[in-house]
Amino acid sequence: MDAPCSPSDSGKPTTAEGATVWTFLSNHAHVLMVLAADPELRLRDIAERVRITERAVQKIVSELEAAGVLSRERDGRRNRYEVHHNRPLRHPVESHRTVADLIRMVHGE
Repeated sequence: MDAPCSPSDSGKPTTAEGATVWTFLSNHAHVLMVLAADPELRLRDIAERVRITERAVQKIVSELEAAGVLSRERDGRRNRYEVHHNRPLRHPVESHRTVADLIRMVHGE
């Protein structure tokens, strides 16, 4: 089992021993997975779940929106996000797959 991790001064997760923790998926993928599971979350809640700053989440959401991977709809004082499942993944290695494929892989849906 992996050692517990917490954010460091750089914002990257570290183990109790101070080693940087890496993951197979990017923070962009993590934010997308969280929003796919609960499209009404606040940025603060996403940041807590992904273990990055709220500002980093805001930037990632903006980038995902600009890429057409998700859209944001205002609902009073809150936002509701819609994930566009048919969008292809961006890197040439996985560009033959869609956002839906990634979500199914992670969430098993």
